[in-house]
Amino acid sequence: MSDRIIPLLIISFLLLIIDYYIFNAVKSISKKASARRVTLFSCIWWGYSILLILGVFSAIFLNLFLSLRAVILVAFFLTFVTKVFFILFLFVDDIRRGITWVIRKVSPAKDPELKVDSISAPITRSEFLVKAGIVVAAVPFASLTWGIAKGGYDYQIKRQTLILPNLPKAFDGIKLGQISDIHSGSFYNKKAVTRGVDMLLAEKPDFIFFTGDLVNDLATEMKDYQDIFSKVKAPLGVFSVLGNHDYGDYHFGREASPAKAKNLADVKKIHQLMGYDLLLNENRRLRVDGEEIAILGVENWGAGRFMKYGKLDLAMLNTDDAPVKLLMSHDPSHWRAQVLDHPDIDVMFSGHTHGMQFGVRTKEYQWSPIEYIYKEWAGLYKEKQQQLYVNVGYGFLGYPGRVGILPEITIFELKRA
Repeated sequence: MSDRIIPLLIISFLLLIIDYYIFNAVKSISKKASARRVTLFSCIWWGYSILLILGVFSAIFLNLFLSLRAVILVAFFLTFVTKVFFILFLFVDDIRRGITWVIRKVSPAKDPELKVDSISAPITRSEFLVKAGIVVAAVPFASLTWGIAKGGYDYQIKRQTLILPNLPKAFDGIKLGQISDIHSGSFYNKKAVTRGVDMLLAEKPDFIFFTGDLVNDLATEMKDYQDIFSKVKAPLGVFSVLGNHDYGDYHFGREASPAKAKNLADVKKIHQLMGYDLLLNENRRLRVDGEEIAILGVENWGAGRFMKYGKLDLAMLNTDDAPVKLLMSHDPSHWRAQVLDHPDIDVMFSGHTHGMQFGVRTKEYQWSPIEYIYKEWAGLYKEKQQQLYVNVGYGFLGYPGRVGILPEITIFELKRA
């Protein structure tokens, strides 16, 4: 536990320093306020800051109700982002005042106009910058608050046609649904989550893919949501794979342990109990009217620091005769790193990126900061005869909402031409 307490103590100390810096700046533009108001402001400012830090410690180390934990962490996130934007203006003002002080010391008589910050001025430059900082800081606060209140559960149906020249006639026009990155440990609104599942089922897909990250860390996070996602059914089946968060590495560490092994076994068991066919470096044959296609599923394989449990060669065993191969692999970086070397894999379905839960996405244009990390991060990509689709996720992680990049339910129509 000490390996988490020490970093938190350091962060808390730094945040209190930032609070002190901002507090003095705000107080400096309130010289006309009464002593009573200044005292009240001080109590509210420091009381909120200290309670928030204590709340974060409680949320991390105590077994709080999920809804209370969410409220605390959301409040902390919004407060932190707002103060970061505000403090940028304070730095500008301090740099300006520092330069002014140096000039006055070097040549005080030659620069009388630098006294514009005098009391007689209607508004000093310092006061202007502080007030401008407050206004600018309100913009991210407002947008991020909206993203929590509305964006996190504003499920969008994305429709996509997949052209597969070798698709058997029996599969022409068949519907495939995809959801990804549920992250049940982040949810706090069962009614909204249920609404999203109902939207998926209303599309009546013939089969469904779930492309990983059922939980944030622990199998117990599915306790309140297993019954909801058990409703996800399709005539030809629901197929799933694991994502990087499902292994418990971020909670238990990379080293093997009995607790970690049990947690992973419990996650796999939940897939089974919900009726999902979990593919662990293996494949299935999907048969319609005597014709078949292959569905492949690998464990998580991610470029860079992410775990590489996926074994594509095992997943492809005995599928040489399949006219079409559809691969589920959680991390889209797997496509360029390995999958493109296997031209007989027609389409890969991924998630993982979340579109960073922030950006712009329209029919004609999409942008998110995540594109500077992942070349393929949302929607459909093609290279020669192979295709990749990246679903931006059903749930959320870290920031409990979405701005611009909304939660996605994808409905594919498979076509021969």
